[in-house]
Amino acid sequence: MCYEVASSIFDGMSTVIPSRTQSPAATATPAPARPPRLLDWRLRFGLLSLIWGFSFLLIKVGTGAYAPFQVTLGRLFFGTLVLAAAMAVKREGLPRGARTWAHLAVAAFFLNALPFSLFAFAELTIPSTLAGICNATSPLWGMAFSVIALSEDRPTRVRVAGLGVGFLGVLTVLGAWQGFHGLDARGTALALLASLSYPVGWIYVRRTLAGTGNSHLSMTGAQLLLGTVQLAVVTPLFTSVPARFPVGPLLAVAALGALGTGVAMLVQYGLVAEVGPTTAQMVTYFVPVIATVAGVTILGESLRWTTPVGAVIVIVGAALTQVRRRAASAG
Repeated sequence: MCYEVASSIFDGMSTVIPSRTQSPAATATPAPARPPRLLDWRLRFGLLSLIWGFSFLLIKVGTGAYAPFQVTLGRLFFGTLVLAAAMAVKREGLPRGARTWAHLAVAAFFLNALPFSLFAFAELTIPSTLAGICNATSPLWGMAFSVIALSEDRPTRVRVAGLGVGFLGVLTVLGAWQGFHGLDARGTALALLASLSYPVGWIYVRRTLAGTGNSHLSMTGAQLLLGTVQLAVVTPLFTSVPARFPVGPLLAVAALGALGTGVAMLVQYGLVAEVGPTTAQMVTYFVPVIATVAGVTILGESLRWTTPVGAVIVIVGAALTQVRRRAASAG
């Protein structure tokens, strides 16, 4: 559930993965006009923001009745079903090659199985609002890691300043000057580790899976399938079958997977293709706001002044870390 990282993956892969049916000569001819969309991209952008913003609330509801690993397994299962249905409609097959599947297994761990599980465990002890804000730090981690791991992504003063501003916002959210009073350190650390896992996976994908010749839909469908298999192996080892299956939390898990993972990925594909990754990734800055509003108004979670103020600082910092990429995309 990392929005800026997801856009970056699609952006990076789209520049190097050719279409299966595209010939060299075809690249010189103008692209045919796109068929009209049922919904304007702005409406789909808003829909994506709502879906991902409410995902943290759904995690909270799901973990109220089911173990974190069970919530993650259900999420990946229902998300995979949506992607499988989309692949069937578009007649897309799964990727081929043992090496590709091995790399996808690693990507599934860092981009799905690990962060989804960490967020579920984190929300056992922290509010969904805090989890949503911690998730917004992914662009900060991504910028820090890309400087080290991606030689083509050199830092600028503005981006480095954004990194500092962003982590200042994190300290504000946590109330560092108050000694983190009333804060569950373990749950917060798990949420921050979850957000850190996304850019690790993104860098791995950029280094190993670019140029495979497979579509985004095919690769993501296989990735979610592998993530589901990973959780299907782990979950029985650490959890027992629930004695009962409350309908509300079960529906929350199903919605989390089908909407928050499956449908959201498809909407994201369309946005990236239509308006580009730079505009599409701006959904990152709306998600923590929606997560906070949902947590406070629906779940009745408490809100200290440090939470919204720190969230704004985090978002500003995250936006600054993307300045160079926006300029490059605009050019």
